[in-house]
Amino acid sequence: MEANPRSTGRLPAAFLTPGSSSFLDFLSAHSPELLPSRRKLPEGVLDAPHGTTIVAVTFDGGVVLAGDRRATMGNMIAQRDMEKVFPADEYSAVAIAGTAGLAVEMVKLFQLELEHFEKVEGATLSLEGKANRLSTMIRGNLGMAMQGLAVVPLFAGWDEGKGKGRIFSYDVTGGRSEEQGYAATGSGSIFARGSMKKLYSADLTEQQATTLVVQALYDAADDDSATGGPDMARRIFPLVTVITEEGFRRLTEAESSELARSVTERRLAQPDGPRAALL
Repeated sequence: MEANPRSTGRLPAAFLTPGSSSFLDFLSAHSPELLPSRRKLPEGVLDAPHGTTIVAVTFDGGVVLAGDRRATMGNMIAQRDMEKVFPADEYSAVAIAGTAGLAVEMVKLFQLELEHFEKVEGATLSLEGKANRLSTMIRGNLGMAMQGLAVVPLFAGWDEGKGKGRIFSYDVTGGRSEEQGYAATGSGSIFARGSMKKLYSADLTEQQATTLVVQALYDAADDDSATGGPDMARRIFPLVTVITEEGFRRLTEAESSELARSVTERRLAQPDGPRAALL
């Protein structure tokens, strides 16, 4: 009689046989219960922490992806220093809005998906391919989304083939759209998008782009109670990342605090922020 792999501590042969380059497909076939979308929910009303506002903007030489730090649960602040922006690989990143726990699990699975593909195929996915893989994961979470546990990320990265930064947004069904110039998702996105719409230009420098996303998050926090602005007392500032042809970089705490302080100080004299030209 053949020994049970579980009793011997040995992996089943299927685990050791090269197959699909998709780690998501592999996990779905062998341990589907580990997928975030397959979790069993408790009965009754479920209220979970939600991440709020994330923004992205392209500039001449790359793309900036940023987020505020607040997570809410109903009308309560669940967390003040949540991280919402993560590297997907060396040249791309994903920012999360929606149900915080599921979103973080999905990001970790997405990171494994890209790493698995690279190890199996010996090459990295194109930026379009990465965006498509994330779309598949979001579509797989549709059942949870219909129960109120939606995950709606922004994906951005450096496209080596086109030599520029690109931004992709998603809906709860996994529908993917490429955004031109800037994008925002989450409860404060309407205010952040309005701010970026007035301040964005195609020839932004990296410094201007990082300043723009902090201005946009400040405007979102000004009108949306679920979005957290710079917290000087607790030293909690927006998380800002930059992706260029040199790769992914997260602004240090010193850089982000200086950026937030400069924006906040200017707001003392001009509470509604910088003015766009009328014509």
